[in-house]
Amino acid sequence: MFRPIALTLGLTLLCTGADAQMISHYASAGEQQAAMTDGQVTSEQLARAYLERIERIDRAGPKLNSVLALNSRALADARRLDAERRAGNLRGPLHGVTILLKDNIETNDGTATTAGSLALAGNITGRDAPIAKRLTEAGAVVLGKANLSQWANFRSTRSISGWSSVGGLVRNPYSLDRTACGSSAGSGAAVAAGLAAFAIGTETDGSVICPAAMNGIVGLKPTVGLVSRTHIIPISPEQDTAGPMTRTVADAAALLNVIAGSDPADAATKEADARKVDYLAALRGATLKGARIGVWTPNKGRSPGTDAVFDAAVKALEAQGAVLVEVKTDAAVMGQIGALEGECLRTEFKAALEAYLATTPPAVTARTLEALIAFNKAEPREMPLFAQEIFEQSVAKPPITDPGYLEKRAQARSLARGMLDRMLADNRLDAIVSPSNGPASIVDPVNGGVSFGSPTMLPAVSGYPHLTVPAGQITGLPLGLSFIGPAWSEARLLSLGFAFEQATRARREPAFLPNVGARAEIGRAYDPR
Repeated sequence: MFRPIALTLGLTLLCTGADAQMISHYASAGEQQAAMTDGQVTSEQLARAYLERIERIDRAGPKLNSVLALNSRALADARRLDAERRAGNLRGPLHGVTILLKDNIETNDGTATTAGSLALAGNITGRDAPIAKRLTEAGAVVLGKANLSQWANFRSTRSISGWSSVGGLVRNPYSLDRTACGSSAGSGAAVAAGLAAFAIGTETDGSVICPAAMNGIVGLKPTVGLVSRTHIIPISPEQDTAGPMTRTVADAAALLNVIAGSDPADAATKEADARKVDYLAALRGATLKGARIGVWTPNKGRSPGTDAVFDAAVKALEAQGAVLVEVKTDAAVMGQIGALEGECLRTEFKAALEAYLATTPPAVTARTLEALIAFNKAEPREMPLFAQEIFEQSVAKPPITDPGYLEKRAQARSLARGMLDRMLADNRLDAIVSPSNGPASIVDPVNGGVSFGSPTMLPAVSGYPHLTVPAGQITGLPLGLSFIGPAWSEARLLSLGFAFEQATRARREPAFLPNVGARAEIGRAYDPR
């Protein structure tokens, strides 16, 4: 008979008789699937071990606050999948593996979908987002909802990444006083801390890449239109997408295999079925040899430590046979794209959010952006740390049929795609690499955090894919390496990222230190693994 025994060494012992098999909380989804196939562990035991770990680490211990709500049906779902396995019915690589979904993605399991706001505390829709349906049909066990930056970081220009009025502040498991970034902060921190096999985040501009990189995991923002956005609380139909957040590139590929595909309710995905490929198969024989890689350093000099880690990553690419080509961007044009993006997103947000709110249940009484602004002013728990400037700017914007808006969106897209397309085509590049992030800054509600810059805007505005893979650390804080390519190039990016991952093995597990200056022996007192 199986029985789980939690140890403090970062492992869970799953025993069969006198033979003890060790499955780490940090094991990849592929490794966990192999263990279930071999009979070392059941899905129910994995789910139970992760739920217990969430209670110990997320809600007590360091109190990461990365998991906002738990699915009361998770263990029953796992037991059902175990029964299917015993009967010889396997749904695929995700069968029985655990996952967390960012809390702007609807699930028909009794949990609310809140975007981190008390205004949506009663938003129990009884619907599965198509992405959630694809995951459960593939055999994934949804443990619950991950915390996030409230309203996906689109309420205030001075917001604190990872904070929501519903879930509190998500903490970075590598240093508890540092930002987990956002807006998919809970998804990134939970996967990094070994609270689930993998998670789903969403991105408009940087919200998968930044929390993945700062929490030392793999994150993929797919091409806009590869993954359905139906029943996901929106910012912009022009830039929004969901994407995998995992501990390995192979797990990201397996997850993308499941979530990619056309959705009749989301017109942007009409090409998805024709464009998707077997992303796991694309990793076979992955190599950097002969790959032409653009080296892009728009933020060089802002963080010497980041520069050093990036230089080492570039040398690793070269050592594996990649052909490196330096590429540059025009700072003035980048500034123009950024300004246009900000204007467009504010216009798109009001229209998209109000269209979503119109479909919510009667328990959600705020049905317009004006009503949300009023709710926030009346509810003290909504704005104790920062205001709602973006809401107030968005409510004054014209409708999305406005010719001025349409011209700005077309210009932003043209400038961003033109810049990326030229860099890729003129240099015959397979991908462009750049530092994904600088070191995570200290959470400072008074003065704000320090940003060392990121490469997320161009692929975000273009709608092109962007992958981040762990590249190294500065004083224990993770840094990622970004791989950016043209539309529908996920298979190539994952292949290059996989080859880099296998060559460098740069990911390290978090130590849950109180701060980066803590001595290791002190830090171990905070390490609940």
